Amino acid sequence: MFKLFWVWWWDENEDLEVLDKEISIIDNEVWQVALDIIEKWDSIVIVAPIAWVDLDDIDLSVNKSVLTISWNRNKPENYYEWNIIRNSECFWWSFVRNVILPENMDFDNIKAVMENNLLIINIPKLNFDSKSIKINKVES
Repeated sequence: MFKLFWVWWWDENEDLEVLDKEISIIDNEVWQVALDIIEKWDSIVIVAPIAWVDLDDIDLSVNKSVLTISWNRNKPENYYEWNIIRNSECFWWSFVRNVILPENMDFDNIKAVMENNLLIINIPKLNFDSKSIKINKVES
C-alpha cells in the first residue's frame, strides 16, 4: 500500500492543507528495477541494485538478444514484529526487467556476480577478425 500526499494552499493567509489518501497496489503487479548499462570496448556491463533477495531467487535468461532479469522480493517473516511501521516505501513483489542487447554479444559466456547488493552482469562482445577484401573487376 502506498500513501500519497497532496499539498496545496488556497491563500497565503490560510494554513497549509494536507490530504492523506491510501492507494493499494495490486499484488500481482510486476515492477522494474533501475539499471546502469555500461559499454566497454570488449563487453557490456549491467548493474542492478537488488537488496533483500537470495541469489537462488534471481532468474537470468537470454532469448535471442533479449536479456531478462526477474525475481520476487518477499517481506521477511518478522517484518511486522519490528514495532510500528511509520513509512512504507520498500517494494515487496515481483520485478522483471528486459534489456535488448546488440546481436554481436557472446551470450554463451555471460557472467553474473552479486556484490554489496549489486547484481553485476558482464556480457562479452564477440571478436571478429578484420580482413581485407579484394575487389575483382568484372570484364564486360
